[in-house]
Amino acid sequence: MRFKKVLIDDGSALNIIFIGALTELGLTKDDLIPIDSPFWDFDTTYHTILGQLALAKFMVVPHYVYMVFKTPMEQGILTLRANISTAYDFEQEGISIAEAMDLSARMEVCITDSKKIPVEE
Repeated sequence: MRFKKVLIDDGSALNIIFIGALTELGLTKDDLIPIDSPFWDFDTTYHTILGQLALAKFMVVPHYVYMVFKTPMEQGILTLRANISTAYDFEQEGISIAEAMDLSARMEVCITDSKKIPVEE
């Protein structure tokens, strides 16, 4: 299994794997070990988001300018590089989803407000 869409966010305390990624791994929510945290299912352009905890656990050193991160392994340093074109495409996809969600929320508010207007006879 290869995840092509991983967001590295060293400003986040959360590590998130999305339901679509679980499905691609052949897993379900029932395969997870329960913890005292909520589980939400929502759409995103990413398979997973790795935050401070994952970066610390794997001793990752991210280099955002070069879109590279390095982590130590028994065999030496593992270096992972991102593809700028692919990253740009995923970013545009994320923007489209955010705009669609914003439009949907605004439409819901408009419908709710319109129901408050008294009907003229």
